Amino acid sequence: MLIPFDNGTPAPLRHALIGHTVVEAIERGWDRLVNGELLAAAEAAGFEVLVTTDKNMRYQQDLTACKIAFVVLSNSQWPVLRRYIDRVVVAVDAATPGSYTEVNIPFR
Repeated sequence: MLIPFDNGTPAPLRHALIGHTVVEAIERGWDRLVNGELLAAAEAAGFEVLVTTDKNMRYQQDLTACKIAFVVLSNSQWPVLRRYIDRVVVAVDAATPGSYTEVNIPFR
């Protein structure tokens, strides 16, 4: 799958998503996009799963018409997240068009 990471998603996570193509928002010049602009740009470019740390996205955007899937990380602190990479991999691998999944990552 073609996956964009938003600005808050730790870059090292890309190495765990074997078989997927990961692009960071900054690599596309999307790091300055706000609100629904990133979402619209990602869908227009054919991305399939957005990995984000924005837990409020589902309240700020109308996701019902989206084709892109969402995997939302509850904690983006790499020292903690790296111990729960398996949860992220499972969520990404199970994502389907328009799905929304929050991955619970403890804060310790």
